[in-house]
Amino acid sequence: LEDRTRKLSEVMTTDLVVGQEWCTLSEANLILRQSKKGKLPIVNDNYELISLCSRNDLKKNRDFPLASKEPTSKQLLCGAAISTRPHDRERLKALVQQGVDCIVIDSSQGDSIFQLEFVNEIKREYGDDIQVIGGNVVTSSQCLHLIKAGVDGLRIGMGVGSICTTQEVCAVGRAQATAVYHTAKTARIHGVPIIADGGISSSGQITKALSLGASTCMMGSMLAGCEESPGEYYFQDGIRLKKYRGMGSVEAMEKGSSKRYFADSKDTVKVAQGVSGAVVDKGSVARFLPYVAQGVKHGLQDLGVKSIGELHEGLYDGSVRFELRTHAAQREGSVHSLYTYEKRLF
Repeated sequence: LEDRTRKLSEVMTTDLVVGQEWCTLSEANLILRQSKKGKLPIVNDNYELISLCSRNDLKKNRDFPLASKEPTSKQLLCGAAISTRPHDRERLKALVQQGVDCIVIDSSQGDSIFQLEFVNEIKREYGDDIQVIGGNVVTSSQCLHLIKAGVDGLRIGMGVGSICTTQEVCAVGRAQATAVYHTAKTARIHGVPIIADGGISSSGQITKALSLGASTCMMGSMLAGCEESPGEYYFQDGIRLKKYRGMGSVEAMEKGSSKRYFADSKDTVKVAQGVSGAVVDKGSVARFLPYVAQGVKHGLQDLGVKSIGELHEGLYDGSVRFELRTHAAQREGSVHSLYTYEKRLF
């Protein structure tokens, strides 16, 4: 357009294809397909623009059918992690203003007066508009304290991450399978789901965590080697690696994580509860996660259950059971009796 004095009414089309305010998302998508337009304006009775649908939204729905979305607006769910420090109250307000759906309270010890009071504050001010995930905890009593405070979900695990040394340095923590089983049993009574956080290194361990009562898993080290994870790749002995550090490591503390361990004062002696290391390159999550999901599906299929809900029912009615394995049994269950072999994920 060379003549900048021309009016928009002389340039823009007046033959508009629009959707009405009352039309559903599926109806709007149908109009887009039939009209073969890239955008669909949604207008009210006064023909005022109130929303906009895009063909790209259709493509994303097709390509990512399992994406987590808000039920009414169909927008992607958004979560954020904050600590229990006073300045995090301001961060929370800013996050809520931007439409955050879920808040994860990031703490190595979730059963503290700081977190309990903070959860109470959030629930008093925002109610059910904001979902709150508390933790980390490992015992039933710790779970009950946070559930009474109002959390909607719990993170379970202490000192079991691949880069965590809390159990070694502080002698505090619990075996992850034991922690997940007992906390899930308690939280289930109150309708609160739990997240198994730590110790996950394969799809088989995800299946075990789900079988013990977890609703989902956190996978730090498992995804740390993916392209989308932060950090730069480097080569060592011909192997492509990516740096990975624990939040309790000295290196992370120097970057600001010391607040998480109450060691942000200059006079406080810093005690590392983690290490820095490296993980092997695993490519893109677009290839890796489908492999992991398929492995979990095969596990559930072999167990004879159709869903995680059915798996949990089996856990509590006794049809899903565990056995202790000897060292010999564990060796039999892995690759053995070969002089050499190549282990590829996919």
